[in-house]
Amino acid sequence: MKKKLLIVDDQYGIRVLLHEVFEKDGYETYEASNGKQALNIVKDKSPDLVLLDMKIPGMDGLEILREIKKLDLDTNVIMMTAYGELEMINEAKKLGALAHFPKPFDIDEVRQKVREHLLV
Repeated sequence: MKKKLLIVDDQYGIRVLLHEVFEKDGYETYEASNGKQALNIVKDKSPDLVLLDMKIPGMDGLEILREIKKLDLDTNVIMMTAYGELEMINEAKKLGALAHFPKPFDIDEVRQKVREHLLV
């Protein structure tokens, strides 16, 4: 069975890039551009891993992370951020995020983190 991956980012180009890369790697991949979409996908699809942008208009990444963990404690989350805000990164880890990576990112490093956390 394919591992399920949810990509949550308000930037279309990043979602498409990550979607294409991880689909080619054999994952079942979903996309969301906001918190509401992300939470609906978590409820409906129970992804194994969520790549979650820290800065999303409306509901920020920390709020989305809190809600994801309320819905499913077993859903793994890796945060993405273009901002080196150490306080937010530390808060995300306290809330259960496994890791984070900066944007812009090296796609091979992101792929490696995903593989590590999905044990593929």
